[in-house]
Amino acid sequence: MGEWQRIFVQNLTVPPHNQRRCHPPPRDSKAFQCILKQVEGNIMKQRAPDNTSDVEFQLRLSLFDVAYHHFFGKTWRSATRPLKVVPGQPPTVVFNETVYFHTSLDHPSIILVVEVVASVRRQDGTHQDLSCGFGILRLFDSKSEPTNLDLRDKGLSLYHGTPRALLHPLLQEPVEKNAHLTMVDGSRLQCALQPHPLLETVDHLLPENTLVSSLQRIPGVLAAQEEDVFQKPRLMKTVTWYLEKLSIHLYPSLEKFEEELLDLLMSDQSNSALHGTTLTVQERRLHIGAHNGFCFVQPPQVVVVVPETEVARGHFGSLHRKPGASNKLSSEGQALVLRSRIHLTEMVRHPAFGVVFQLEYIFSAASGVEGKTSATSLTMPAYMHSIRWAVWNPSPDVSSSDVILPLQGGARHNPSHVLVYKTPPASMSSEEVKQVESGTIQFHFSTGSDEGLRTATKPLSNIKAELPLSKNPPTSSPRSPPSPRLLASAQDYSQGPGLSISQLSVSPENRASKPPLPPSNRSVLSCSSEVQERAHEDSPQGGISHLEYDLSYSAPVQESSSNDQLQELPFTPIHMPIMALGAHSGSSSTALTRASLARLRASGCPEILDCNKEPAQVVDPAEPVNVDPQREEADLLQSNEIVFQFLAFTRATQDGTTSAMWSKTIYFTFQFYRFPPVTTPRLQLVKADGFGTVPSGASSHILVQMNQDGTPNLGSPGLKVKYMVDPSSLKPGEQRWFIRYVAEHSLQIDAWDGDSLLLVGSAAVKLKHLLRQGRTAVQVHHDLEVVTMEYKQDAPVMSGELLRPGCVKPIGIHAVMKGRLHLSLANVGHLSEQRLRKSSSLPPSRSRIVASHDGTSGFRGGSLLSINAHSSGNVCQAQKLADVDSELAAMLFSRLREVSTAFQHTHREASITRRRKLERMLSVRRRESQEGDGQKRASFIMGRHEDRIQHSRDLQIIEAYRERIKAESIAGMLSQAITTHHTLYAMFGTTEFFEFALKNPYSVQHTVTIEIDNPELSVIVDSREWKHFKELTKTITPLEEDMFHLHENLTPQVYLRPKETVHIPFKYQAFTTEHGAMKQQGPTELTFSDCKKETAAPWKSGGMQTKHIKVSFTAHGSSKPIAVLSVDVEFQPHVIDQTFRFYHPELTFLKKSIRLPPWHTFPGAPAGVPGGEPEMYVRCSDPNVICETKKMGPGEPQDIFLKVAGGPSPQIKRFFVAIYTDPWLAVPTQIWQFYLHSLQRVDVGCMTGQLTRLSLVLRGTQAIRKVKAYSSQPQELKVDPEGVFILPANGVQDLHVGIRPQRPGSQFIYLNLVDVEYHQLVSSWLVCVSCRQPLISKAFEIVLPPGGGKGSNKRITYTNPYPTRRMYFLHTNRPDLLQFKEDSFEIGRGETYTIGLRFAPSRSAGEEEILIYINDREDKNEETFCVKVTYQ
Repeated sequence: MGEWQRIFVQNLTVPPHNQRRCHPPPRDSKAFQCILKQVEGNIMKQRAPDNTSDVEFQLRLSLFDVAYHHFFGKTWRSATRPLKVVPGQPPTVVFNETVYFHTSLDHPSIILVVEVVASVRRQDGTHQDLSCGFGILRLFDSKSEPTNLDLRDKGLSLYHGTPRALLHPLLQEPVEKNAHLTMVDGSRLQCALQPHPLLETVDHLLPENTLVSSLQRIPGVLAAQEEDVFQKPRLMKTVTWYLEKLSIHLYPSLEKFEEELLDLLMSDQSNSALHGTTLTVQERRLHIGAHNGFCFVQPPQVVVVVPETEVARGHFGSLHRKPGASNKLSSEGQALVLRSRIHLTEMVRHPAFGVVFQLEYIFSAASGVEGKTSATSLTMPAYMHSIRWAVWNPSPDVSSSDVILPLQGGARHNPSHVLVYKTPPASMSSEEVKQVESGTIQFHFSTGSDEGLRTATKPLSNIKAELPLSKNPPTSSPRSPPSPRLLASAQDYSQGPGLSISQLSVSPENRASKPPLPPSNRSVLSCSSEVQERAHEDSPQGGISHLEYDLSYSAPVQESSSNDQLQELPFTPIHMPIMALGAHSGSSSTALTRASLARLRASGCPEILDCNKEPAQVVDPAEPVNVDPQREEADLLQSNEIVFQFLAFTRATQDGTTSAMWSKTIYFTFQFYRFPPVTTPRLQLVKADGFGTVPSGASSHILVQMNQDGTPNLGSPGLKVKYMVDPSSLKPGEQRWFIRYVAEHSLQIDAWDGDSLLLVGSAAVKLKHLLRQGRTAVQVHHDLEVVTMEYKQDAPVMSGELLRPGCVKPIGIHAVMKGRLHLSLANVGHLSEQRLRKSSSLPPSRSRIVASHDGTSGFRGGSLLSINAHSSGNVCQAQKLADVDSELAAMLFSRLREVSTAFQHTHREASITRRRKLERMLSVRRRESQEGDGQKRASFIMGRHEDRIQHSRDLQIIEAYRERIKAESIAGMLSQAITTHHTLYAMFGTTEFFEFALKNPYSVQHTVTIEIDNPELSVIVDSREWKHFKELTKTITPLEEDMFHLHENLTPQVYLRPKETVHIPFKYQAFTTEHGAMKQQGPTELTFSDCKKETAAPWKSGGMQTKHIKVSFTAHGSSKPIAVLSVDVEFQPHVIDQTFRFYHPELTFLKKSIRLPPWHTFPGAPAGVPGGEPEMYVRCSDPNVICETKKMGPGEPQDIFLKVAGGPSPQIKRFFVAIYTDPWLAVPTQIWQFYLHSLQRVDVGCMTGQLTRLSLVLRGTQAIRKVKAYSSQPQELKVDPEGVFILPANGVQDLHVGIRPQRPGSQFIYLNLVDVEYHQLVSSWLVCVSCRQPLISKAFEIVLPPGGGKGSNKRITYTNPYPTRRMYFLHTNRPDLLQFKEDSFEIGRGETYTIGLRFAPSRSAGEEEILIYINDREDKNEETFCVKVTYQ
């Protein structure tokens, strides 16, 4: 084994986690120096109790990723050291070693684990390794900056166990404070961890995450005798090596080898989409790089090698392979050649330095005829596979030689860590390939010559002058590859040769580590599991990076960072942004006409009365509203009864939609202010003829509540939802928030089909007309448009539409009006009911200053066993210990409880006669005892004696129990004496700020450490952030600069003078809510009694439990706190400004871009901000949702990018996004609510007018269900069975679907399977229809008058072209404008049939193109006629 092979095998490492390697950050690597001094403590003495000479100790260092529970890199082991025991001092093991490494994973979760291992020598001479404990060193702080820890005096704490405990899923961040880790008392590791920038000069010779000691030798680093070579590392002198006349021989011939390779790839893909296509060798590459046994010194150079015969012909060629093709190949041997010279400027004369060659093939599935690549082949995906590799270790004293190396392949480690093709087994090979080798590579090597030096230093102008001298100059076509001579000339300078044009067509996602041709036959691609695990460990050496070299000339000496990293170009996402309409926008609303109001009153809709039983004043929604907050606050009727009254719904006219397709029920969902979301019961739509002035063809319906059995409730129509907003149920000062919400916000209402559970549409109504402005009651009637938004995936948008002055249009949105909702809003004033509320139910004052209780004011009294001591008074009533402690009661009264249970059981069964008998028996025994029976009296005395003994035992148990808990109870009571309680009422996204007045109770100064057991509550250490919150909350307290000192684990510390009081700023910031996955929402079947709805206080949230956070203020050097702050966090709901709903295929990622409205339209935005528009910040309630925004420049719109992982169908994922304009994320300007509906996706390709059939698999639940299928486009999608049918439990059944689209293009159709008894969604599908229009064989043109009328009758003829009798069916894309006299006809061969047409009158003038489809018996399109109708 050579020197290079030995170093390469010894330094194989485990790569980081896949998530860390998927998107490598373009950051520089950080170098570290770890000094290990000594370990001291009794834990090592426990491993060597008898004979310390048989035990030696060792340190082991490993890198660990806490976030993904993954060890990576390679464990470093120190030399074993003996244990030194000195009387009067703890046992010590001295190491005095230094370890160096560098990493680019600058994340706070990356730690260095130090393990102390005892190596025990057994009697048979073998060694056993035992773990003594381990410690944790943080490499980076929370800001991803390298840490600088000096623990040579204090020492690093050690934990019991082995580092494998870190793999347990319960060990989450912060690991040091996890309850499952136990610290070793009295044992410390004296060490230091600090950045070492000098190591960066040799980081190209040492791979990332590889730990080396100070005495380890790295090829390329100048070694020194008995010195730390990495303290100030120096590089060895580099030389330039030249490789030329390079050729690769694959046996028995190149064509035979490549043909068999393609055959094996095609056999692996016989059942894939590539079956029947041509697989082509598009390009052959060779990677050449210098390797020192650890890593590639520089990224390998990439050159293109071509067959020797094609170089002679002067053009490239590709080998094509089609299934079943057989060509007569020549047995003449060929070679892959490279005519250019390779310059390796980074070589060092060292035995471990070698040159690595890797042969790589690029395959593509050509779409041309007879295996020829079509004109669009450059856009076809290309796949890369490594074929062979070799390594060459030259002798240091050889300056020139001819080299022949054998190529290697198969399942073995290689420097690039990729899958490598191996020789197929003999059973799959032809007779010519069975006895051949893996191939060879030949080249001429030299260390320098006059010609080589002149060539290497030739200026660029001379090289450019030689290019036209080629005999066959290349064409200028960008799709044709360059000629071999041009490629060779262009590569004969610099260390980064140019790449061929085919590299521009290779998709970056198609990498060798993720081949799109998965091998089903193990003979084609093979690699050991370790090689697969280590694929792409080194980037870019270990992976395939396209366009990683500049095609222009560059100097021979370049910085590695400029060669390694790709430069990001300005990129516009493919998905067009959706325009957010803002909270102030509402649906198109008009006032109800007098006729409509009269019709509603005649139907029995109840009136809204004020507190004096008089009708509320009606407000015109078109009138402007002058908001006067002072007038609202001065109103005597402070209690507001908000009423939403749903009255009627008018359906919109749609092409081809009949009344039978509409549902008979509807329900609504909405959320008002911070009250819980509301889902109304199903409301039946009752036809109301002549309702108002509705458009022709539209139908209006009164909304009627339904009984439990599904019959309509004949009481008053409509539905009322009431909210009582009383100051007693609001937080102090929240009345102004409510007035501002009503004045500036709109309420979004979603309408749902009560039968199919499909979304009908959404409407938004402005709430500003609910402000009473001193009036007793107000009401406003709205006629709202219910609109559904269809989000187009590939909607083309011209830049002119976006940049047109004064025009802001939603991007990628197609709005369709589904109907109009008739809604009444009212606000009825009442006197406040504060007298009915207890003061304890209200939140405390919103004071931002929390005064501490230091315990110096005296003991407030209370029981030592009382848990809630802070609520105790000065007097505590005495209680039995067994009554307040369940553990003691179990020990004392277990026997008594058994007796009591038996007595109660007897007492329940006793009758009056039995009681009388027992009384007689007791009286007889009493008389016998009085007569002086000596024997019975003796037994009675013995019983009393046993009771006294048992009582004495109980007293002893009580005394022992009191002594055991006395210290703990007293300590708990003393802790309560210095504990201050504070309650926060937190909302999602809103930061709660307060200051805690901390007093030093001692007469000496102290450095106090602040420890918090919940990361959501933190100390504000930045004075700028502190100042921002003080100005925001108008808190008048002193502000100090540089007040806190961050300790080693980022714990803040503050210095206190004797008896000094300082204000510690805290902030509570949480972005978590009770969202997540939920089932498809449906209507509730609970009806509101007397049309009322009980509403709780909006600041009370039953969704999330109260959080308890403990903050300890501990003096430095002491374990006892000087003050304790107990924070109770009560969660309350938040306001939702806008709601988005997306329907997406299940188990896929949704990627959306939402454009923010102009920032000045946000509620409360200032009129002018110096410096232009503020920067936007976003936070999401779901940590698994990627949400970000980027500053695009002054005057440019801002977009929010979302990436959400969908769940299984029919699950709904709900989350919130908060938008901020301040960098401290104090108060969100907007909160958006998102619903992601996951549906099963079905892709259908069809033709307009032609029926396409498919089947869907239905899987039953655990119970038998009566179900029915509903479609969002019932005129285009039909199902069989069409009505209600039985879905058996745990059974499988087919649902037949027929799709007949009316228009070409792409569209989404939603299909729901609903339980008709419980109105639950069983399954849901997203049918993605891609439709094309058939060829039009005949065209006609007629002119018709517009408006009303009787229509027009026309005729056209059709001749049967077949020699047999045929049946034909007629269809049209506009059934509302054209009807057939007969929908089908049957004619014989050659006969002509006259088709009768009746054109319905159009309501307006214009032109319409009506298609007539003539289909056969199987509903396949035979002919298509086009009739152009002009209405004038």
